This record gives sequence, structure tokens and C-alpha cells, in this order.
Amino acid sequence: MENLISLVNKIQRACTALGDHGENTALPTLWDSLPAIAVVGGQSSGKSSVLESVVGKDFLPRGSGIVTRRPLVLQLHKIDEGSREYAEFLHLPRKRFTDFVAVRKEIQDETDRETGRSKQISTVPIHLSIYSPNVVNLTLIDLPGLTKVAVEGQPDSIVKDIEDMVRSYIEKPNCIILAISPANQDLATSDAIKISREVDPTGDRTIGVLTKIDLMDKGTDAVDMLEGRAYRLKFPWIGVVNRSQQDINKNVDMIAARRREREYFNSTPEYKHLAHRMGSEHLAKMLSKHLETVIKSKIPGIQSLINKTIAELEAEQTRLGKPVAADAGGKLYSIMEICRSFDQIFKDHLDGVRPGGDKIYNVFDNQLPAALKRLQFDKQLSMENIRKLITEADGYQPHLIAPEQGYRRLIESSLITIRGPAEAAVDAVHSLLKDLIHKSISETVDLKQYPGLRVEVGAAAVDSLERMRDESKRATLQLVDMECGYLTVDFFRKLPQDVDKGGNPTHSIFDRYNDSYLRRIGTTILSYVNMVCATLRNSIPKSIVYCQVREAKRSLLDHFFTDLGKMETKRLSSLLNEDPAIMERRSALAKRLELYRSAQAEIDAVAWSK
Repeated sequence: MENLISLVNKIQRACTALGDHGENTALPTLWDSLPAIAVVGGQSSGKSSVLESVVGKDFLPRGSGIVTRRPLVLQLHKIDEGSREYAEFLHLPRKRFTDFVAVRKEIQDETDRETGRSKQISTVPIHLSIYSPNVVNLTLIDLPGLTKVAVEGQPDSIVKDIEDMVRSYIEKPNCIILAISPANQDLATSDAIKISREVDPTGDRTIGVLTKIDLMDKGTDAVDMLEGRAYRLKFPWIGVVNRSQQDINKNVDMIAARRREREYFNSTPEYKHLAHRMGSEHLAKMLSKHLETVIKSKIPGIQSLINKTIAELEAEQTRLGKPVAADAGGKLYSIMEICRSFDQIFKDHLDGVRPGGDKIYNVFDNQLPAALKRLQFDKQLSMENIRKLITEADGYQPHLIAPEQGYRRLIESSLITIRGPAEAAVDAVHSLLKDLIHKSISETVDLKQYPGLRVEVGAAAVDSLERMRDESKRATLQLVDMECGYLTVDFFRKLPQDVDKGGNPTHSIFDRYNDSYLRRIGTTILSYVNMVCATLRNSIPKSIVYCQVREAKRSLLDHFFTDLGKMETKRLSSLLNEDPAIMERRSALAKRLELYRSAQAEIDAVAWSK
């Protein structure tokens, strides 16, 4: 039993040290899943005295009004007989208190540090562990006493604030409620019973404690309450007799106080038959035994939560990435691996494994043909333009057979306009490749870890694309220029001649400048230009793919890799500088994982040993 409760205490301490406890959060945590006992009662109900009786030490602040102004998470640890008892605060690690007067002062001082020297309250708990051979393993949470009115120096909201704080603890399904009520008051007015009934109407989680039994009016007793006839709970009521104020003033020790408590119940006729289950010692043992039973019943749920949390933490740890290597070689290797991951994602987009590459095909299949159609060569080959260029090409000597120079000038002036759509196709593909670069960077998990490297890789990739775009534009425009620079002779040789088709050779050469003749020239040139367009419609995409898409797949980061090999360790380190928040988060995750894996192993061991 003691090993099981000690294990829970250990896990709770670890949770608290890591800030992984359930206070002030709606998220379920390991702390929330571990059973604990919350001590609830009205002001001056004897709550502090009960706690001190259980511990066997004077250590809680005393006084009038609200003395407990912050939750006190009190963990009791039984140690070997003869060992010296001591206390430790979570906020003062490695400092042991052997003087419990100093423990009381530190509780007061720590409360004041959080709330100031006022009567304000705070939800931030104080965590105190007491190690003693005279205690049982137990976790108790002492909460501020419930009150009905605000007194001088307190805000009007104090009544609701305290109730909300108490409720936030006792509403948790794994919380055991220790409801403290004074026997010399009507149970119907008990603050502890009222709030306990609201959150635990069946009484399955509530243990009732009656204090001040020895202070009841003569002729009255608490038998009906202790036997459950006044208010029935699932568990029997336990009566305690605390030290009187006179005892406290005289520093009567707890051992003597417990002895007098036993004598009171054994010697009082009304309570003699109940003496075996009365008193602080019985209360402590009963709570420890009950806590053990509850823990055992909760083990499957605890295991499930631990396993789920470990999986979530491991997933987040994977998303955050591995810590940075210390040496230059390790840093360089890490950068290269991250770059390869980015490069592969970029290739996956181009190859259709990931979406985006299909937009490049759309440039070739739709945008380029549409741009070529918009050139409207028929306007370029209007009658006026043909007559003008043909006449200008003749110069002072009119052509004898066919206006070849005029043909050439008309064809060149038409084909040169294809440079515009060709250049636009290069730029469109460049823009799409840049978009895929940014998309691939955002999809490379490790690059999120290193903002500096992310910027450098993005800049290097875009620089490479710009070099490829320039080369692609040069090569693609050369295709157009080649068509302008050399005309396909066979096309014109296959055209019907005037004589062959019945033309009249006796007509004057100059008669051929008539509209019919010029239209024939325009039709011929348009046929040739359309043939060239059809050819370029196929060859321009090939040039772009070869110079941009294929080259980007092959050597996108080659220049960056060359520069990496020349970088000094300091420069490599700057590329792997992480966001401090990520580093802090990874460190916290590692500690939490260590805690949860340790808890998993220990809880599993307990479960298997049952």
C-alpha cells in the first residue's frame, strides 16, 4: 500500500516540478488523473487543526479571518523509524526544514510573496512535502476556508472567489473530498457539506469529519451525526478532538494531544462504542487506505492517459525536430540532410507525387497556344502592310520574278512577334517554380526549426531559378530567332507557279501589285507563319522544360552546396540557430517524456503485480 501511494506522490511531485499539473487549465493532465484528498471547510471549522493532527506537527499559520490564502498541496512521506523528520518546499529545492516553526513562517512568507501583505487570495498553490516516521503516505490539499461575508481589506468578490477555487479542485472526478464540519453547529449550515453535496450528490467521494465534539453544549452529543442519521454519507463519519487554544498556547505536543483524544472517546459513554473509528490517528490510516483503494481502481484510466500523452508528446517532439549537432561536421551533415529533404519534396511536386506540377503543363497546353492565337497575324499581313513592305523591299529595282525580299521581311516581321509569348511562357514557368519552392519550404518540417537556414535555402533556390530562367529565355528566344533567320525553302518550292496554273506571262511585272496578287502573297505568308507557330508551340515547351524544369530537378541547390563546403563553423552555427521558444519547448518535452515514461513503467509494474 505504502509503495503505491509513494509512487503517486512521486509522480505528483514530478508533475508539479514540470508545471504539468492541472491547476488553472481545462486540459486533462497526469496530475488530474492521480487521486488526491482536498480538505474543505468553513473558516474556524478546525480544518487546520485536523491537518496538523494528521501530520503530528504544528506547521500551519494561525490567526483570525482568512489564514489559508493559497492552496497548500501537502504530501506526507513515511520514512524509516528513527530517521529525522524534515520538510521541503518545491519553490526552495534542496533546502530541508527541520524546524517546523520555520515551515510555518515560510508558508506565510510565500503566501505574502504571491498576494502581498493583504487579505487577498491566490489560486497558485504552495507545494510542501513532509518526511516523517510518524505519518502515513498521503497527499492532502488544504484549501482556503469557505466564508459567507467579506471583511475589512477583502474585495466583495472574496466569497465567490474562494468558492470557485474550492470547486475547481473538488469537481475533479478523482478528488476525494474531506469535508470538515464543527459538531457544535447544525450540519444544515455546514459550508463543507453544502458544497460537497453539489459536486458529489451521491457522497461517493466525500468523507465527513466532525470537529469540536468536546465543545458541544452539555446535554447534547454528536452520536446521530457520527452514526449517519443526521446526514448519511457512503463512508462513516469520523470524529476528532483537536487541541484547545490553551493547549496550543502551552505548546502541548501532538503525541500527548493524540493520547488525550483517545482517552476522550474511550471514556465518554456516548462515544465509547464508536471509539475504534474515532480520532486523528484513525482518520489518517483510513484516508491512506481509502486513497490506496481509489488509486488501484484508477490505474487503468491512468495507464490510458499516460499512453495517450506519451504518443502526443512524441508526435510533437518529432514535429519540433532533433537538437542541433555540436561539431562542424555534424552541423554540415544536418544542413545537407535538411536540404535533401526539401529538394525531394520539390521534386515530388514536379513529378506529381505532390500537387502543383500540373500547373506547368497548363502553361504549355493553354497559356502558350492562347498567346500565339492572340498575335493576329492576319492584321500584320493586311493589304496596306504587304504593299508597303513589298514596295520598300524592291528599292529602286522592282522584282523580276517574285518579291523575295518582300516575302522575307513580311515573314520576319510576323515571326518576331512570337518572342513575346515565348518569353511570357518562360516567365510563367519561372513563377510557378518559385511558388513550388515556397510550398516545399513550408512542407519541409526541419526547415521550420531553423529560420536562418530556411531563409538561406529559399534565397539560394530562387537564385538558381533565376539563372535557369535567363538561360531558358536565351535558348527559347533563339528558337524564334532561328526561324526568322532561315526560312524553309521546300515550303515555297511546293507553291504553284503562275505559269503552271494558267497565269498570263504577258502581263506586266507591275500588274502584280494589284489586290489579288497581294492577297495571294498574304495567304502564302500566313500559311508559312502558322506552320512555324505549330513547330514553336512544340519546341518552346521542350526548351523550357530542358532549361528550367529538368535543370531545377537536377541542380537546384548545387551552388548552395558548394558555398556550404566553404563555410566556417560559426557561419554553419548561425544557419542552425533555432527559435529560443522551440529550444525551450523541446527541452520541456524531453523532461515531460522522461516523467511520463518513468510513470508508465512504474504504474505498469504495479498493475502487473496486483
